Amino acid sequence: MAERKKITVLGSTGSIGEHTLRVAAEQPGRLEITALAARSNADRLVAQARACHVKRVCLLDPAAAKRARELDPSLDVLEGSAGMCELASAPNAGIVVMALVGLSGLEPTLAALAAGHDVALATKEVLVGAGELVMAEAARTGAKLLPVDSEHSAVFQCIQGISDRSDRSDRSDGSLKNISRITLTASGGPFFNKPLANFETVSIAETLAHPKWRMGQKISVDSATMMNKGLELIEARWLFDLPPERLDVVVHPESIVHALVEFADGATLAQLSPPDMRVAIQYALSWPDRWPAARERLDLAQLRSLNFFAPDETRFPCLALARAAMKSGGLMPTVLNAANEIAVEGFLAGKIPLASVPRLIERAMESAESGAPNLQAVIETDAETRARVGGWL
Repeated sequence: MAERKKITVLGSTGSIGEHTLRVAAEQPGRLEITALAARSNADRLVAQARACHVKRVCLLDPAAAKRARELDPSLDVLEGSAGMCELASAPNAGIVVMALVGLSGLEPTLAALAAGHDVALATKEVLVGAGELVMAEAARTGAKLLPVDSEHSAVFQCIQGISDRSDRSDRSDGSLKNISRITLTASGGPFFNKPLANFETVSIAETLAHPKWRMGQKISVDSATMMNKGLELIEARWLFDLPPERLDVVVHPESIVHALVEFADGATLAQLSPPDMRVAIQYALSWPDRWPAARERLDLAQLRSLNFFAPDETRFPCLALARAAMKSGGLMPTVLNAANEIAVEGFLAGKIPLASVPRLIERAMESAESGAPNLQAVIETDAETRARVGGWL
Protein backbone atom coordinates (compact mmCIF):
# COMPACT_ATOMS: atom_id res chain seq x y z
CA MET A 1 0.00 0.00 0.00
CA ALA A 2 1.15 3.55 -0.76
CA GLU A 3 2.45 5.77 2.03
CA ARG A 4 -0.30 7.36 4.08
CA LYS A 5 -1.21 10.94 3.22
CA LYS A 6 -0.48 13.38 6.01
CA ILE A 7 -3.16 15.93 6.95
CA THR A 8 -3.25 18.94 9.26
CA VAL A 9 -6.73 19.93 10.42
CA LEU A 10 -7.23 23.59 11.32
CA GLY A 11 -10.66 23.97 12.89
CA SER A 12 -10.82 20.37 14.09
CA THR A 13 -13.48 20.92 16.79
CA GLY A 14 -16.10 22.31 14.40
CA SER A 15 -18.51 20.39 12.22
CA ILE A 16 -16.18 20.03 9.20
CA GLY A 17 -13.23 19.22 11.46
CA GLU A 18 -15.13 16.49 13.28
CA HIS A 19 -16.25 14.98 9.96
CA THR A 20 -12.66 15.09 8.72
CA LEU A 21 -11.49 13.13 11.75
CA ARG A 22 -14.23 10.57 11.09
CA VAL A 23 -13.01 10.20 7.49
CA ALA A 24 -9.45 9.72 8.78
CA ALA A 25 -10.68 7.05 11.21
CA GLU A 26 -12.48 5.30 8.34
CA GLN A 27 -9.29 5.35 6.23
CA PRO A 28 -6.53 4.46 8.75
CA GLY A 29 -4.31 2.93 6.10
CA ARG A 30 -4.48 6.00 3.87
CA LEU A 31 -4.55 9.06 6.15
CA GLU A 32 -2.34 10.19 9.02
CA ILE A 33 -3.17 13.27 11.11
CA THR A 34 -0.06 15.28 11.98
CA ALA A 35 -1.51 18.33 13.76
CA LEU A 36 -4.80 19.78 15.01
CA ALA A 37 -5.97 23.31 15.73
CA ALA A 38 -9.07 25.09 16.98
CA ARG A 39 -10.26 28.53 18.00
CA SER A 40 -10.96 28.06 21.72
CA ASN A 41 -12.34 24.60 22.58
CA ALA A 42 -9.33 23.34 24.50
CA ASP A 43 -11.05 20.38 26.14
CA ARG A 44 -12.28 18.94 22.85
CA LEU A 45 -9.00 19.62 21.07
CA VAL A 46 -6.98 17.79 23.74
CA ALA A 47 -9.39 14.83 23.56
CA GLN A 48 -8.99 14.75 19.76
CA ALA A 49 -5.21 14.92 20.02
CA ARG A 50 -5.16 11.93 22.36
CA ALA A 51 -7.51 9.93 20.15
CA CYS A 52 -5.50 10.71 17.01
CA HIS A 53 -2.09 10.32 18.70
CA VAL A 54 -1.17 13.89 17.76
CA LYS A 55 1.43 15.79 19.78
CA ARG A 56 1.25 19.24 18.15
CA VAL A 57 -1.81 21.48 18.44
CA CYS A 58 -2.73 25.16 18.31
CA LEU A 59 -5.47 27.36 19.75
CA LEU A 60 -6.21 30.86 18.53
CA ASP A 61 -7.29 31.98 22.01
CA PRO A 62 -4.29 32.34 24.41
CA ALA A 63 -6.40 31.46 27.47
CA ALA A 64 -7.56 28.28 25.74
CA ALA A 65 -3.96 27.45 24.83
CA LYS A 66 -3.02 27.78 28.51
CA ARG A 67 -5.79 25.38 29.49
CA ALA A 68 -4.66 22.85 26.87
CA ARG A 69 -1.16 22.89 28.36
CA GLU A 70 -2.64 22.27 31.80
CA LEU A 71 -4.82 19.43 30.53
CA ASP A 72 -1.94 17.65 28.80
CA PRO A 73 1.62 18.90 29.50
CA SER A 74 2.98 16.42 26.94
CA LEU A 75 1.41 18.38 24.07
CA ASP A 76 3.31 21.00 22.08
CA VAL A 77 0.69 23.77 22.23
CA LEU A 78 1.05 26.75 19.90
CA GLU A 79 -1.24 29.77 20.02
CA GLY A 80 -2.60 32.64 17.96
CA SER A 81 -2.48 33.26 14.23
CA ALA A 82 1.29 32.84 14.22
CA GLY A 83 0.87 29.35 15.66
CA MET A 84 -1.73 28.49 13.02
CA CYS A 85 0.64 29.65 10.28
CA GLU A 86 3.45 27.59 11.79
CA LEU A 87 1.34 24.43 11.72
CA ALA A 88 0.07 25.16 8.19
CA SER A 89 3.58 25.66 6.79
CA ALA A 90 5.36 22.89 8.70
CA PRO A 91 7.32 20.48 6.46
CA ASN A 92 5.15 17.52 7.55
CA ALA A 93 1.82 19.40 7.34
CA GLY A 94 0.71 17.44 4.27
CA ILE A 95 -2.73 18.49 3.05
CA VAL A 96 -3.98 21.35 5.21
CA VAL A 97 -7.71 21.08 5.91
CA MET A 98 -8.85 24.68 6.43
CA ALA A 99 -12.02 24.61 8.52
CA LEU A 100 -11.55 27.67 10.74
CA VAL A 101 -14.57 29.96 10.80
CA GLY A 102 -14.28 33.31 9.06
CA LEU A 103 -11.30 35.35 7.91
CA SER A 104 -9.13 33.89 10.68
CA GLY A 105 -8.31 31.20 8.14
CA LEU A 106 -6.76 33.63 5.62
CA GLU A 107 -3.20 33.92 6.86
CA PRO A 108 -2.80 30.18 7.62
CA THR A 109 -4.15 29.41 4.14
CA LEU A 110 -1.59 31.74 2.55
CA ALA A 111 1.14 30.20 4.75
CA ALA A 112 0.22 26.68 3.63
CA LEU A 113 0.14 27.64 -0.05
CA ALA A 114 3.44 29.53 0.27
CA ALA A 115 5.00 26.35 1.66
CA GLY A 116 3.66 24.40 -1.31
CA HIS A 117 1.04 22.46 0.65
CA ASP A 118 -2.31 21.67 -0.93
CA VAL A 119 -5.25 23.14 0.98
CA ALA A 120 -8.59 21.35 1.37
CA LEU A 121 -10.68 24.47 1.77
CA ALA A 122 -13.89 24.54 3.79
CA THR A 123 -13.60 28.16 4.94
CA LYS A 124 -15.38 29.99 2.15
CA GLU A 125 -14.68 33.39 3.77
CA VAL A 126 -11.01 33.01 2.80
CA LEU A 127 -11.87 33.28 -0.89
CA VAL A 128 -14.72 35.70 -0.32
CA GLY A 129 -12.50 38.16 1.53
CA ALA A 130 -9.26 37.68 -0.39
CA GLY A 131 -9.85 35.44 -3.41
CA GLU A 132 -7.49 37.29 -5.72
CA LEU A 133 -4.60 37.04 -3.23
CA VAL A 134 -5.20 33.39 -2.42
CA MET A 135 -5.49 32.24 -6.04
CA ALA A 136 -2.38 34.22 -6.99
CA GLU A 137 -0.39 32.48 -4.24
CA ALA A 138 -1.66 29.06 -5.33
CA ALA A 139 -0.65 29.81 -8.91
CA ARG A 140 2.79 31.05 -7.77
CA THR A 141 3.68 27.89 -5.85
CA GLY A 142 1.67 25.31 -7.77
CA ALA A 143 -0.17 24.23 -4.62
CA LYS A 144 -3.78 23.20 -5.14
CA LEU A 145 -6.99 24.42 -3.55
CA LEU A 146 -9.23 21.38 -3.15
CA PRO A 147 -12.85 22.35 -2.40
CA VAL A 148 -14.56 20.82 0.62
CA ASP A 149 -17.92 22.58 0.44
CA SER A 150 -20.29 19.98 -1.02
CA GLU A 151 -21.35 22.30 -3.86
CA HIS A 152 -17.83 23.24 -4.97
CA SER A 153 -16.68 19.67 -4.57
CA ALA A 154 -19.54 18.68 -6.87
CA VAL A 155 -18.37 21.15 -9.52
CA PHE A 156 -14.79 19.95 -9.09
CA GLN A 157 -15.91 16.36 -9.57
CA CYS A 158 -17.94 17.23 -12.68
CA ILE A 159 -15.02 18.93 -14.42
CA GLN A 160 -12.52 16.13 -13.86
CA GLY A 161 -11.50 14.67 -17.19
CA ILE A 162 -12.63 17.56 -19.42
CA SER A 163 -8.96 18.02 -20.24
CA ASP A 164 -5.61 16.62 -19.19
CA ARG A 165 -5.09 19.67 -17.00
CA SER A 166 -8.26 20.65 -15.16
CA ASP A 167 -6.89 22.01 -11.90
CA ARG A 168 -6.84 25.72 -11.09
CA SER A 169 -3.09 26.26 -11.39
CA ASP A 170 -2.96 24.97 -14.97
CA ARG A 171 -6.00 26.77 -16.33
CA SER A 172 -3.95 29.07 -18.56
CA ASP A 173 -4.38 26.48 -21.31
CA GLY A 174 -8.12 27.25 -21.41
CA SER A 175 -9.07 23.85 -20.04
CA LEU A 176 -12.28 25.27 -18.52
CA LYS A 177 -13.20 27.49 -21.47
CA ASN A 178 -16.02 25.14 -22.48
CA ILE A 179 -18.00 25.69 -19.27
CA SER A 180 -21.05 27.84 -19.98
CA ARG A 181 -22.57 27.95 -16.52
CA ILE A 182 -22.13 26.60 -13.01
CA THR A 183 -25.25 26.21 -10.89
CA LEU A 184 -24.97 25.65 -7.15
CA THR A 185 -27.91 24.11 -5.31
CA ALA A 186 -29.35 25.42 -2.04
CA SER A 187 -31.55 23.53 0.37
CA GLY A 188 -33.59 26.66 1.06
CA GLY A 189 -32.89 26.32 4.77
CA PRO A 190 -35.63 26.37 7.41
CA PHE A 191 -37.44 29.39 5.95
CA PHE A 192 -37.81 28.54 2.27
CA ASN A 193 -41.58 29.04 2.43
CA LYS A 194 -41.70 31.72 5.15
CA PRO A 195 -43.21 35.13 4.27
CA LEU A 196 -40.76 38.02 4.42
CA ALA A 197 -42.47 39.52 7.48
CA ASN A 198 -41.68 36.42 9.54
CA PHE A 199 -37.98 37.26 9.59
CA GLU A 200 -38.82 40.00 12.10
CA THR A 201 -40.01 37.46 14.66
CA VAL A 202 -38.35 34.07 14.03
CA SER A 203 -36.45 32.71 17.02
CA ILE A 204 -32.81 31.72 17.21
CA ALA A 205 -33.83 28.08 17.71
CA GLU A 206 -36.01 28.13 14.58
CA THR A 207 -33.19 29.70 12.59
CA LEU A 208 -30.68 27.06 13.66
CA ALA A 209 -33.02 24.15 12.83
CA HIS A 210 -31.66 23.28 9.38
CA PRO A 211 -33.79 20.61 7.67
CA LYS A 212 -30.86 18.65 6.17
CA TRP A 213 -27.48 19.48 7.72
CA ARG A 214 -26.09 19.63 11.25
CA MET A 215 -23.75 22.60 11.28
CA GLY A 216 -22.32 25.28 13.52
CA GLN A 217 -24.42 28.26 14.55
CA LYS A 218 -22.92 30.83 12.19
CA ILE A 219 -23.22 28.74 9.05
CA SER A 220 -26.74 27.67 10.09
CA VAL A 221 -27.81 31.33 10.26
CA ASP A 222 -26.14 31.95 6.88
CA SER A 223 -28.11 29.07 5.44
CA ALA A 224 -31.35 30.49 6.84
CA THR A 225 -30.68 33.88 5.20
CA MET A 226 -29.14 32.27 2.07
CA MET A 227 -26.00 34.34 2.64
CA ASN A 228 -24.23 31.01 2.69
CA LYS A 229 -25.14 30.51 -0.96
CA GLY A 230 -24.10 34.06 -1.79
CA LEU A 231 -20.69 33.47 -0.25
CA GLU A 232 -20.43 30.21 -2.19
CA LEU A 233 -21.10 32.07 -5.46
CA ILE A 234 -18.13 34.35 -4.74
CA GLU A 235 -16.02 31.33 -3.79
CA ALA A 236 -16.95 29.60 -7.06
CA ARG A 237 -16.02 32.73 -9.00
CA TRP A 238 -12.43 32.33 -7.77
CA LEU A 239 -12.14 28.54 -7.71
CA PHE A 240 -13.39 28.13 -11.27
CA ASP A 241 -12.50 31.53 -12.76
CA LEU A 242 -15.93 32.34 -14.15
CA PRO A 243 -17.55 35.79 -14.35
CA PRO A 244 -20.59 36.46 -12.13
CA GLU A 245 -23.09 36.21 -14.97
CA ARG A 246 -22.13 32.55 -15.50
CA LEU A 247 -22.78 31.53 -11.89
CA ASP A 248 -26.25 30.65 -10.68
CA VAL A 249 -28.24 29.19 -7.77
CA VAL A 250 -31.33 26.97 -7.63
CA VAL A 251 -33.19 25.84 -4.53
CA HIS A 252 -33.24 22.06 -4.27
CA PRO A 253 -34.89 20.99 -0.99
CA GLU A 254 -33.85 17.32 -1.23
CA SER A 255 -30.11 18.23 -1.17
CA ILE A 256 -29.24 15.29 -3.43
CA VAL A 257 -27.93 17.21 -6.46
CA HIS A 258 -25.11 19.40 -5.15
CA ALA A 259 -24.16 21.30 -8.31
CA LEU A 260 -24.62 21.28 -12.07
CA VAL A 261 -22.10 22.22 -14.75
CA GLU A 262 -23.39 23.23 -18.19
CA PHE A 263 -20.98 22.99 -21.10
CA ALA A 264 -20.78 24.88 -24.38
CA ASP A 265 -22.39 22.05 -26.36
CA GLY A 266 -25.52 22.11 -24.17
CA ALA A 267 -24.66 19.08 -22.06
CA THR A 268 -25.07 19.40 -18.29
CA LEU A 269 -23.32 17.21 -15.74
CA ALA A 270 -24.50 16.95 -12.13
CA GLN A 271 -23.05 15.34 -9.03
CA LEU A 272 -25.48 13.46 -6.80
CA SER A 273 -24.93 11.96 -3.35
CA PRO A 274 -26.74 11.70 -0.01
CA PRO A 275 -26.38 14.82 2.19
CA ASP A 276 -23.22 13.63 3.96
CA MET A 277 -20.24 16.00 4.21
CA ARG A 278 -17.84 13.08 4.40
CA VAL A 279 -18.27 12.49 0.66
CA ALA A 280 -16.81 15.88 -0.25
CA ILE A 281 -14.17 15.77 2.50
CA GLN A 282 -12.93 12.35 1.46
CA TYR A 283 -12.75 13.33 -2.21
CA ALA A 284 -10.60 16.37 -1.36
CA LEU A 285 -8.24 14.12 0.60
CA SER A 286 -8.21 11.22 -1.87
CA TRP A 287 -8.03 13.25 -5.11
CA PRO A 288 -7.21 12.29 -7.82
CA ASP A 289 -8.24 8.85 -6.57
CA ARG A 290 -11.52 7.63 -5.14
CA TRP A 291 -11.44 5.43 -2.05
CA PRO A 292 -14.10 2.90 -1.08
CA ALA A 293 -16.27 3.91 1.87
CA ALA A 294 -19.11 2.18 3.70
CA ARG A 295 -21.76 4.88 3.42
CA GLU A 296 -25.38 5.31 2.44
CA ARG A 297 -26.03 4.89 -1.28
CA LEU A 298 -28.65 6.69 -3.33
CA ASP A 299 -31.86 4.87 -4.15
CA LEU A 300 -33.38 6.98 -6.91
CA ALA A 301 -36.46 4.78 -7.15
CA GLN A 302 -37.20 5.47 -3.50
CA LEU A 303 -36.62 9.21 -3.93
CA ARG A 304 -39.02 9.25 -6.90
CA SER A 305 -38.65 12.99 -7.58
CA LEU A 306 -36.16 15.84 -7.27
CA ASN A 307 -37.41 19.42 -7.15
CA PHE A 308 -35.78 22.70 -8.20
CA PHE A 309 -36.94 26.29 -7.70
CA ALA A 310 -35.59 29.71 -8.53
CA PRO A 311 -34.54 31.52 -5.34
CA ASP A 312 -36.65 34.49 -4.23
CA GLU A 313 -34.14 37.31 -3.68
CA THR A 314 -36.87 39.50 -2.19
CA ARG A 315 -37.36 36.97 0.57
CA PHE A 316 -33.61 36.36 0.80
CA PRO A 317 -31.94 39.74 0.16
CA CYS A 318 -28.56 38.46 1.37
CA LEU A 319 -28.24 36.53 -1.88
CA ALA A 320 -28.75 39.72 -3.91
CA LEU A 321 -26.24 41.58 -1.72
CA ALA A 322 -23.64 38.88 -2.32
CA ARG A 323 -24.20 39.09 -6.07
CA ALA A 324 -23.75 42.87 -5.91
CA ALA A 325 -20.51 42.52 -3.93
CA MET A 326 -19.21 39.93 -6.39
CA LYS A 327 -19.90 42.24 -9.34
CA SER A 328 -18.32 45.23 -7.59
CA GLY A 329 -15.19 43.24 -6.80
CA GLY A 330 -12.22 44.82 -5.06
CA LEU A 331 -12.74 44.97 -1.30
CA MET A 332 -16.55 44.89 -1.43
CA PRO A 333 -16.74 41.11 -0.76
CA THR A 334 -14.52 41.71 2.28
CA VAL A 335 -17.02 44.30 3.53
CA LEU A 336 -19.93 41.93 2.84
CA ASN A 337 -18.31 39.09 4.76
CA ALA A 338 -17.23 41.16 7.78
CA ALA A 339 -20.61 42.91 8.07
CA ASN A 340 -22.41 39.59 7.85
CA GLU A 341 -20.29 38.01 10.59
CA ILE A 342 -20.94 40.85 13.03
CA ALA A 343 -24.63 41.04 12.15
CA VAL A 344 -25.00 37.28 12.68
CA GLU A 345 -23.25 37.60 16.04
CA GLY A 346 -25.74 40.33 16.94
CA PHE A 347 -28.67 38.09 16.02
CA LEU A 348 -27.31 35.13 17.98
CA ALA A 349 -26.80 37.42 20.98
CA GLY A 350 -30.44 38.47 20.80
CA LYS A 351 -29.65 42.09 19.93
CA ILE A 352 -31.40 42.24 16.54
CA PRO A 353 -34.04 40.29 14.61
CA LEU A 354 -32.97 38.11 11.70
CA ALA A 355 -34.45 40.68 9.30
CA SER A 356 -31.83 43.21 10.43
CA VAL A 357 -28.93 41.07 9.20
CA PRO A 358 -29.30 42.06 5.50
CA ARG A 359 -30.14 45.66 6.49
CA LEU A 360 -26.85 46.04 8.34
CA ILE A 361 -24.90 44.42 5.51
CA GLU A 362 -26.47 46.75 2.93
CA ARG A 363 -25.72 49.77 5.11
CA ALA A 364 -22.09 48.68 5.46
CA MET A 365 -21.72 48.20 1.71
CA GLU A 366 -23.28 51.61 0.98
CA SER A 367 -20.84 53.33 3.36
CA ALA A 368 -17.73 51.48 2.11
CA GLU A 369 -15.21 52.29 -0.57
CA SER A 370 -13.96 49.40 -2.66
CA GLY A 371 -10.23 49.67 -3.25
CA ALA A 372 -7.65 47.28 -4.68
CA PRO A 373 -7.22 44.15 -2.54
CA ASN A 374 -3.88 43.38 -0.90
CA LEU A 375 -3.30 41.59 2.40
CA GLN A 376 -3.01 44.75 4.47
CA ALA A 377 -6.05 46.34 2.82
CA VAL A 378 -8.12 43.19 3.38
CA ILE A 379 -7.15 43.04 7.08
CA GLU A 380 -7.83 46.76 7.61
CA THR A 381 -11.14 46.72 5.71
CA ASP A 382 -12.26 43.67 7.63
CA ALA A 383 -11.43 45.30 10.99
CA GLU A 384 -12.98 48.66 10.05
CA THR A 385 -16.20 47.04 8.85
CA ARG A 386 -16.50 44.94 11.99
CA ALA A 387 -16.03 48.01 14.18
CA ARG A 388 -18.54 50.04 12.17
CA VAL A 389 -21.27 47.38 12.21
CA GLY A 390 -20.54 46.60 15.84
CA GLY A 391 -21.12 50.25 16.63
CA TRP A 392 -24.47 50.17 14.83
CA LEU A 393 -25.49 47.15 16.90
